[in-house]
Amino acid sequence: MAEPIPSTVDCDSSAVSTRGLNLWYGDFQALFDVDLEVPHGKVTAMIGPSGCGKSTLLRSVNRINERLGYVRTTGRIEVLGRDIYGDDIELVQVRKQVGMVFQRPNPLPLSIRDNVLFGHRTHRGIGTKVSRRQEDEILEKALREVLLWETVKDRLDRPATGLALEEQQKLCIARLLPVKPAVLLMDEPCSALDPDGTEAVEELIWGLRGSYTILIVTHNMSQARRASDGCVFMLLGKLVEHSRTDRMFVSPKHQETADYIEGRYG
Repeated sequence: MAEPIPSTVDCDSSAVSTRGLNLWYGDFQALFDVDLEVPHGKVTAMIGPSGCGKSTLLRSVNRINERLGYVRTTGRIEVLGRDIYGDDIELVQVRKQVGMVFQRPNPLPLSIRDNVLFGHRTHRGIGTKVSRRQEDEILEKALREVLLWETVKDRLDRPATGLALEEQQKLCIARLLPVKPAVLLMDEPCSALDPDGTEAVEELIWGLRGSYTILIVTHNMSQARRASDGCVFMLLGKLVEHSRTDRMFVSPKHQETADYIEGRYG
């Protein structure tokens, strides 16, 4: 019987670790021997020009790339110390522990309430009874964590699609929280938002650090500098540099990193 990924990890260890990770889309190799250690409870930003492999690497961490039948992967990815490609790991457990937020908000065509509780109802197991009061507590806690409770508390039964884009993105993050993921993957979560919405989501991301390990892909250099503890620079499918964000933006170790940060290409 497959074993679940543990819900806790030693805070001194990495929450996500890749070793010799290679990935192909058919005959095209998108990732080359990627070794990455993502620290527990921190925000790590991934930067690099379009097509460099950032989103491919991100999506590998919860195995969402497997939806494409022509993808082949070698190497190892560990989440909370467990190989997510191991024979004893269930895919549903990977997706439970590793939540994903996409570029554009994708609320379900349901009420705000049902959106937030959707994952919890899916994962809690057949026969597990939860009272309306318990669900209300879970709902409020998740919405408070994403700074949305005061905005929507009087319209929880209205369609989630009626929210502003910024609110929809916060709701999509709230939908992940009731199943208690350890890692949140965010693929350019602010790309569809205006400056005010971007600021609000960045504030939320920074507020979630510590409670969650966050790996975020961004093309916005200012955002990477403002809203991350560590930064990864990728180029042509290879991990070129990984360091503290303040160090990378002040004194990068590699010329390719400096050229990208200074806008010479990308």
